[in-house]
Amino acid sequence: MQLCLKHIATSAFVLGASIAFSPSVSAQTEFNVLDAKTDSPRKMLSAYLMTETQKHFNARRVEIAKLKTPADVHKRQETMRTRMIEALGGFPEKTPLNGQVVGIEKRAGYRVERIIYESRPHHHVTANLYVPNGKGPFPCVLIVSGHDGAAKAGGSNQRMAMLLAKEGLAAFAIDPIGQAERRQLLDQPGKAAITSMTNEHTLIGVGALLVGQNTATYRIWDGIRGLDYLSTRPEIIKDFYGCTGCSGGGTLTSYLMALDERIGCAAPSCYITSLERLFTTRGPQDAEQNITGQVALGIEHADYVTMRAPRATLIATATQDFFDIQGSWTTFREASQIYGILGHSERVNLVEYNTTHGYPKPQREAIARWMKRFLAGKDERITEPEFTTAKYTDLQCTRSGQVLEDFKGKSAFQISMEYDVKFAKERSAKLAKQSREETLKDVRRMIGLPDQIKAATLRPVGDEVLKAGNLRYRKYIFETEAGIQVPALHFLSKKGKLPILVLHLHGSGKAMDTEPNGPIEKQIDAGNEVLAIDVRGMGETSPAPLPVKPGYFGVDFRESYLALHLNRPLLGQRVYDVLAVMEYLQGEQTTFAKTVYVWGIAGAGPVALHAGAIDSRFRGVVTNRSVVSWAEVVRSPINYNQLTNVVPGALKVYDLPDLAGLIAPRITTIQAGVNPQLEVVSQAALEKAYAEARKVVQSRKGDLGLFADPSK
Repeated sequence: MQLCLKHIATSAFVLGASIAFSPSVSAQTEFNVLDAKTDSPRKMLSAYLMTETQKHFNARRVEIAKLKTPADVHKRQETMRTRMIEALGGFPEKTPLNGQVVGIEKRAGYRVERIIYESRPHHHVTANLYVPNGKGPFPCVLIVSGHDGAAKAGGSNQRMAMLLAKEGLAAFAIDPIGQAERRQLLDQPGKAAITSMTNEHTLIGVGALLVGQNTATYRIWDGIRGLDYLSTRPEIIKDFYGCTGCSGGGTLTSYLMALDERIGCAAPSCYITSLERLFTTRGPQDAEQNITGQVALGIEHADYVTMRAPRATLIATATQDFFDIQGSWTTFREASQIYGILGHSERVNLVEYNTTHGYPKPQREAIARWMKRFLAGKDERITEPEFTTAKYTDLQCTRSGQVLEDFKGKSAFQISMEYDVKFAKERSAKLAKQSREETLKDVRRMIGLPDQIKAATLRPVGDEVLKAGNLRYRKYIFETEAGIQVPALHFLSKKGKLPILVLHLHGSGKAMDTEPNGPIEKQIDAGNEVLAIDVRGMGETSPAPLPVKPGYFGVDFRESYLALHLNRPLLGQRVYDVLAVMEYLQGEQTTFAKTVYVWGIAGAGPVALHAGAIDSRFRGVVTNRSVVSWAEVVRSPINYNQLTNVVPGALKVYDLPDLAGLIAPRITTIQAGVNPQLEVVSQAALEKAYAEARKVVQSRKGDLGLFADPSK
């Protein structure tokens, strides 16, 4: 299909429906530019990001070595705690807990209460409180679950709670979001719509990041409010609690023990290693384990321990854990030094058992002893008996088995949506007041783009002009910064003059749209030239081949998180590539056409919009099958391949349609915009998404074309 628009017909720029086309293996090989053996293109992005993270790890070691006095330690603790809370997006005001005991079971030596409280208005947390018999108040340990579908009722969590109760300590086991009775998205029968717990956590994270929050933020707040609930119970000693959990529960324990001073004794299990070792072994994990800018801010696993020094901390580890044991010992050594500076080296320890990842009996016994020592003042050897655990349903707090089904309350997805509604009003008012230059400065800051961008260097690959059907092309490699190679195909015009260069970016790679009579050939037939490039992590340098069907997070899942750890979202890094190439194209020595349009297809659409907004030398921007707005991503719990383009906190400042106003008075054309499920939206939906942007474009005498069906 071909579409010629009046407002750019004189420039001979042709817009065509960029159809979904998967080139054959031979075509992909034909259009490859990089040497797979010497250049390792699929490893390029990861290698670059690992190099960048290592710079921060090295710088952090220098800072730690400077800590000599208690005053030095206290200053760092305050700084790290402030940075961490800001990175999490901050916490809301505390609201009524509306706690209720919905059932009690008496057992030999203790009772188990089934409890529901609201960590936020209408956001319900299910929990079990184990209270020893006898006269209280009792010390209490908050138990936070790892990735166990039964969560608080999981076998290891039950045994941990029963062991503590047997030893005279209360235990409060809570369900995390996405697990047990707290699945955050239900289908019609009231069952989980997203079967994988970790997938639900990370989908929550996609929307949360866009509004400046984090899956971890929501989970941490549930835990903090759980401690608040304990403070309402007369049977529990107030404001001096224990906290433990394994795996994902070890993650949450680490966060809580670092941020809430009421946790006097902590024991994270099978989580604490070091980010430096994690990244070089297993790589970044799901959303809750990746805090925005964490590496750039200098926050390592050791900081979770030392931020709380000298309060008691036991690091429970497993020799064969996928959370690297070498990293665990490195963290422990650093923590021991910091605790020593504060005069309490006895309050930090590490226990290691030669097991795989989990919460085994030896760990539980060591943790119970640690808790009893520092919460109850009794250091005694503890042996766990053969407990008989309860059925899942016996510990269930809700009638249906799901809080959303029973209470019709708010999910974590809805909390993010509420932030978006709030920010949309504020964003609109702010954008109306500030200048284009001020907004562009904000955009650059959000995507981590430096003020100065050097021109890429260009290296031809071979001297000959190659042919593919009716296409004539040459191969090039742009180096946009050290370690980043951007492979390129320069499709030559059929006319002698070079009036227009179309810079072609495709989320699936530069080999797309090369089919006979396809979009690239239409540009060539119109007399234009096309430069198709693979920005980092796309096409040839994609970390892995793209699946036939899109997944929730894409093949660059881990790279996306590494980039976010650096406070340099992948989208911003890819925009950097485009702008560095543009700097080259506009240089005096280049033989390319100087009139340049940028065309972004599918996942590369947001990259093109940003590049066109930031660099006014682009004559216009076209996107095809690109997601319509980030606000729609937040409103769509189930979405595909959106993590790669997430910019943390972006919706506080701008949304994708707002970029059209920044491009004006130049041309913006949106073809076949898609929703977060990658389905083409209606013309009405497209117009609605761009309604505010159209007003801005018109005020700046620009041109905005919106075409749900580009064939018309």
